[in-house]
Amino acid sequence: MPITENLHGHLVRDPYRWLEHPADPATRAWQAQQDRLWHDHAAALPLRGHFAARLARLGAAGLVTPPVWRGTHRFDLSQSAGQEHPVLRLDGEVILDPARLDPSGLTTLDDWQPDLEGRLLAYQVSRRGDERADLYVMDLATRRVVDGPVGGCRYSPVAWLPGGRAFLYVRFRQGVYLHRLGGPADVQVFTRGAVPYGLQISADGRWLTLSAGTGGGNDLWLADLSRDEPDRLDPRPVQEGARARTAAAVGHDGRLYVLTDLDAPRRRLCVADPAAPAAWKELVPEDPAAVLGAFTLLDGDRLLVCRTRHAVGEIGVHDAVTGRPLGGVPLPGNGTITSLTSRPGGGPDAWFGYTDAVTPAEVWRYDVREGIATRWAAAPGRPAATEVESRHVEYRSADGTLVRMVVSALPDRDGPRPAILTGYGGFGRPLTPAYAADSRAWVEAGGVLAVANLRGGGEEGEEWHRDGMLDRKQNVFDDFVAAAERLVADGWTTPARLAAWGESNGGLLVGAALTRRPDLFAAVVCSAGILDMVRYERSGLGHSWTSEYGSADDPEQFPWLLAYSPYHHVRHGTAYPATLFTVSGGDSRVDPLHARKMCAALQWATVGEGPVLLRHEPDVGHGARAASRSVALAADVLAFAAFHTGLTVPEG
Repeated sequence: MPITENLHGHLVRDPYRWLEHPADPATRAWQAQQDRLWHDHAAALPLRGHFAARLARLGAAGLVTPPVWRGTHRFDLSQSAGQEHPVLRLDGEVILDPARLDPSGLTTLDDWQPDLEGRLLAYQVSRRGDERADLYVMDLATRRVVDGPVGGCRYSPVAWLPGGRAFLYVRFRQGVYLHRLGGPADVQVFTRGAVPYGLQISADGRWLTLSAGTGGGNDLWLADLSRDEPDRLDPRPVQEGARARTAAAVGHDGRLYVLTDLDAPRRRLCVADPAAPAAWKELVPEDPAAVLGAFTLLDGDRLLVCRTRHAVGEIGVHDAVTGRPLGGVPLPGNGTITSLTSRPGGGPDAWFGYTDAVTPAEVWRYDVREGIATRWAAAPGRPAATEVESRHVEYRSADGTLVRMVVSALPDRDGPRPAILTGYGGFGRPLTPAYAADSRAWVEAGGVLAVANLRGGGEEGEEWHRDGMLDRKQNVFDDFVAAAERLVADGWTTPARLAAWGESNGGLLVGAALTRRPDLFAAVVCSAGILDMVRYERSGLGHSWTSEYGSADDPEQFPWLLAYSPYHHVRHGTAYPATLFTVSGGDSRVDPLHARKMCAALQWATVGEGPVLLRHEPDVGHGARAASRSVALAADVLAFAAFHTGLTVPEG
């Protein structure tokens, strides 16, 4: 029976509540029917084979990451053609390969951390996509596991103590725990309740920073391990009670470096004496047009600082004592700096990852003595370059706010074309230029790809993020709709040839766009989307997202959620576009129940000609998956979008 509830004075219908229960026989029967519908439709998609083959070749570019140093030893990740998962290497030799741990390909390496001396390695692996990892310890001399499993991890930060006999780690949303190798049961040494935690230890093992999330940012402390026993921490506050996101670390020069958006939405870098960690002074001020990110300290009192300027990365060189800008690191293009590393004890070199729309991930080395950057490691494979034009487009949203998007297409082609518009707009996460096999395959085939930098993301700093969260979430959807309208107005595409594609929070985005402006899109792909905002806190990790969305249990916040919740805005008799929901059976972040309920509602409501389909894939989750499975998913999505926007692959 359909359910109607009175929630804070609002009558809320929930006709497909029964689909929240995956083991229920009725849900199983419904899912089996959806599987048949999808398989029949997928088999008839003309470009499915084309995209699968092309994605396999483009994805063979592989992966390489900047080195993490311990003394003279370097650790990095690498993935070559034919490898289902990245492998971890020590001085170029593979020491951990998920495919050897599990030939089925269902085990992923989620995180890893060598000890301070480079003799032991803590690594976390999860299975079947659930991201609930077990932690093990490997002796790097013998390659044998000497400790573990340690449960309760989820991309847990690990802080090794000097000597490698113990480490601190985070149990998911419980607190910080001390683990002694081969010792007694782990003990909790720090907690502030069910919140996210962070850990970092200085290169000499003396200074430990601890972070605990709050509703509007985080609190931060510094512990002196030369004074405190690790099971009796007495940390001093670096920041408490401020509505700001702040991180800190003690450098090899003995100073505490504090990166914060307190009074600086695009962030600033401060310094303090670790003995008085709350007494900061500003070192590198906020840039009014660029968001400050990672930094590292080099010899000669040189400080490298990463920034993102309107979604494009740059690295500045500063005097570490005065903060004075001294110049910049030459970069290979207008792309993204993926990470920045240096030797823990200092040195003249830094390494950074770089990628852009046509450049697979590669590693560059910067020598501060010579002031030059050289390629350190290229991607294992590099597909032949395709001539692609990318344009930065500025447009106005509904309230007049200036928003930016990047539009990529093959040159010298006139007239409206099939197009995909994508965005994210949440959690302060920026969308920056990066090589992606699916994006390149779509553009090579003659399609237009538009990436919108919406409010709620981090492209323009914390104020930009806050303008797209809580009671201002509607701004994100307005920005996205305005982007679609601009693509049509500029002649890139038409509503009959435009698809929207979003994942996770981006799935919420396209779900809201679908229900608000079904006339604006020919197709919608919603991957792992959050779609029932009235009940999102009751499944997956929804309970941890209330600082971003608000809580349905709060009478003041409930109307914000109901106002845009896609599931609650499906209207019978509406011509909805062709819609594909993709979900993963092992997803422990966004429960597939969202897609099941939304799919059923749209199938009941639509009078459009396009189908409403659900692609369900078992034994994978929200995060990393085997390369072959990523190819299969992307091929299905692109083939669906192509068919329903009229994309055909040019002959020859």
